[in-house]
Amino acid sequence: MDQIKEELIKGDPLSTWWPYILAIVVGVVVTVRSIMGGQRCPSENKIDGLVVVVTGGTGGIGWEVCKELCARSGRLILATRNMEKAEKMIASLKKVQPNANIEANYMDLKSFDCIRRFVRTIEAKYSEIDILINNAGLMFHPYEITADGYEMHLQCNYLGHFLLTMLLLPLLQKSRQGRIINVSAHAHTTAKMDFEDPLNIGPWAAPYHPRDAFAHAKLANILVTRYLAARVCRDTNVTVNSLTPGLVRGTGHLDSSPIMRAICAKVITYPWMWLFMKTPSQGAQTIIYLATEPKLKKVTGKFFNDCEIAESSEVSRDDKLAEKLVKESLKAVKIEKM
Repeated sequence: MDQIKEELIKGDPLSTWWPYILAIVVGVVVTVRSIMGGQRCPSENKIDGLVVVVTGGTGGIGWEVCKELCARSGRLILATRNMEKAEKMIASLKKVQPNANIEANYMDLKSFDCIRRFVRTIEAKYSEIDILINNAGLMFHPYEITADGYEMHLQCNYLGHFLLTMLLLPLLQKSRQGRIINVSAHAHTTAKMDFEDPLNIGPWAAPYHPRDAFAHAKLANILVTRYLAARVCRDTNVTVNSLTPGLVRGTGHLDSSPIMRAICAKVITYPWMWLFMKTPSQGAQTIIYLATEPKLKKVTGKFFNDCEIAESSEVSRDDKLAEKLVKESLKAVKIEKM
């Protein structure tokens, strides 16, 4: 009997090869996760006492940025529409980082008036701002028009941040080296923009789709970054750069998709999301790099991916389109001149 068992074991290739097969599978998974996760911020630079305004800081990528910049001795200002959530998260953070210098102020990107009130509050409390991180945004939102008359993705992902940037620019210019960081997305590569109607609000605007609306707004973020760097901030101490955080899970954006509301879709897609998408902490690394790296003091008008300068889409490098976009954006937010 023992001899039979021995022969069966010898005849079973899996008894010899399965550890190698398992090792190969694990190795492939680890390699894919490492590549898709991108590199960590390559520095541990402090930003002692620098004042940082962050939108979208109560969850996902933004909260990871806030935690890291607090750990690097920054003075964080959360611009948020959910004050209750912000206060709870701040209290939680201070249990881990007792010396964290962070506060929350109410601001809703859906309202230009609210943004102006937020800026007046900041102007009353601070003589200068060192870093502005325009991170907040939404995705897969059903068609909706804000009180100011603009599509929700356009206002929350682009126009609201454009207004905030313009209003805070005087305080940023008082900094020894102000930095404006605009968060875009890979989706900008699929966006198109009508030169005659860059805000896509005219009667000839394309049929609405939330995916296209998101991509359009993220394209606008890159175009305005290039324009501000080349024309508005060229002879100042303020730099303006944009970035893509990559494909990131755990931000809550995908939960807004009608497809992802189905349990079967979650079961099928979540393992692949875990494998191919970044965590919020990984997605935050390029923002942290742009906010803290001394070597970027003179770098402006660039697009970053995984802490490196990258090439954005061809249309996002159209300077004439960027100029037209800024002209129409100034009209939209009712700013007469820059």
